[in-house]
Amino acid sequence: MPAPSPYAARLAAVPVERREVEVLGSTTAYWVYGDPDAATDAPTIIAVHGFRGEHHGLEPVVAYLPGIRIISPDLPGFGETPPVPGREHDLGLYAGWLCEFARAVAPGAIILGHSFGSIVSSAAVASGLQTPRLILINPIGAPALEGPKGLLTRIAVLYYSLGARLPERLGTALLRHPLTVRVMSIAMAKTRDPQLRRFIHDQHDAYFSRFADRDVLHDAFVTSVSHDVRAFAGVIDVPTLLIAAQRDDITPIEAERRLAMMFPNAELVEIAGVGHLIHYETPAEAAGAIRRFLRLPVARGR
Repeated sequence: MPAPSPYAARLAAVPVERREVEVLGSTTAYWVYGDPDAATDAPTIIAVHGFRGEHHGLEPVVAYLPGIRIISPDLPGFGETPPVPGREHDLGLYAGWLCEFARAVAPGAIILGHSFGSIVSSAAVASGLQTPRLILINPIGAPALEGPKGLLTRIAVLYYSLGARLPERLGTALLRHPLTVRVMSIAMAKTRDPQLRRFIHDQHDAYFSRFADRDVLHDAFVTSVSHDVRAFAGVIDVPTLLIAAQRDDITPIEAERRLAMMFPNAELVEIAGVGHLIHYETPAEAAGAIRRFLRLPVARGR
């Protein structure tokens, strides 16, 4: 039985519609959250999920952002979006895809990226994607191999390499194995709330293995550990919000503080007691920081 979501009631009050659009010769699936009759001047955010995830992962943050139109696609090769045919799924592919997706669906939207999505979003904006503001949640602000759990990252490198080299059926089974997913989930979760931990593990069980094939997964993993936001920070001149966790095992908070200083115009909001799962463990705090950044009032009764 699925674990109950602590955010279900809030999310149920947010209208949502699934849509599709052709981008780079492939069909991108995306979801539009928010009141379709909202004022035309209401802000629009394109939200880019993290590695191995898909659009569901950011829904707890969406639940705390009523009155904002949020467009949440599945990245190519993940969730309901198939891979781009004939292309390596490297950073150039993902950044180019985001640029084209934004131009097709919501030109001029605010761009938000979580984790791996922070790399994709930063690369896209640095390459010319027009946006009035950039929001990065759990940004990858330093090489993953140098983080506080660098040894675990190196083990992950071996794991994904093995999954790519084994016979296809065996390699895919290894990459999708429930035990592996659970170990990842346990390592990232910091909350001591047993109900919330069950929900987090259930989310990862349900959505962490919805990748198209092992080749796409391996490409995306290599991209995620080969790049970080620092490479793009200096040329991003739009106002930028970094929402970072003080217990993040992937990018330590000291590195996030240094990253914030690399942007010409950025502010850093730190959240205590949480790690790389801000979107699951402290979505209200993240949404509050976003509202303040966008100078939006807190909705009554929320």
